[in-house]
Amino acid sequence: MFANKAIRITVPVLTVAGWLAAIAPSMAITASYNNEYLVCAGRIIRAGEGVTEQAIAQACARSLRPRDLASCVIDIKNKTEIVAADALANCSQARRPKDYGSCVVDVSQNFQKTVRPEDLQLDKEATKQQVLTYCGRSLLPVSFAECVVGLRTEIKNLAPTQVLDTCIDGSDRIGGLPPSSTLLPTQRSTEFSPTFETTPIPGNETSPVPGNQTSPIPANPGSNY
Repeated sequence: MFANKAIRITVPVLTVAGWLAAIAPSMAITASYNNEYLVCAGRIIRAGEGVTEQAIAQACARSLRPRDLASCVIDIKNKTEIVAADALANCSQARRPKDYGSCVVDVSQNFQKTVRPEDLQLDKEATKQQVLTYCGRSLLPVSFAECVVGLRTEIKNLAPTQVLDTCIDGSDRIGGLPPSSTLLPTQRSTEFSPTFETTPIPGNETSPVPGNQTSPIPANPGSNY
């Protein structure tokens, strides 16, 4: 009788213990995945060769989108010739790291595929830095990359610097910013200087005070001369 009771009590306890043991690893994995800073640091450390842990820690801690920051760095590092250290330095300054990374990858790959004879004389490192800089300047990085790829594909004579300059001007206007020249006033504004007129109040007019008139002092006292 007592053995049956013990069995009834033991079986549910073992069942609950086994269930908890089974879900504990999955709960730990879920908690780790939800921690964006953990994901950011871990992914960059595993893929970011040549990047110091201090730089990774600072970049992930300051980012508003740590997971997107990691994706930005890894995509640029794996899909372009840009090193991870440069990718991290620029991705951490981007407003939208994921869009920025997409821009850098698309433009870089296009420049690598559509190489003209004139482009062979260009400094590759300088071109890489230009791509990083221009994608960061654009208010709409994805649209900017589409502009570069589209124009560069169809217009063969466009040099990398020329197409970057052309598309950055276009993306600024699309983003709502007029050209810099229109931001300056064409005419100087006329300053308004108000003039005030006063009307004297009746009865409050003041008459001039007569000056003190003095009689001449005679030269010889007692005489009129």
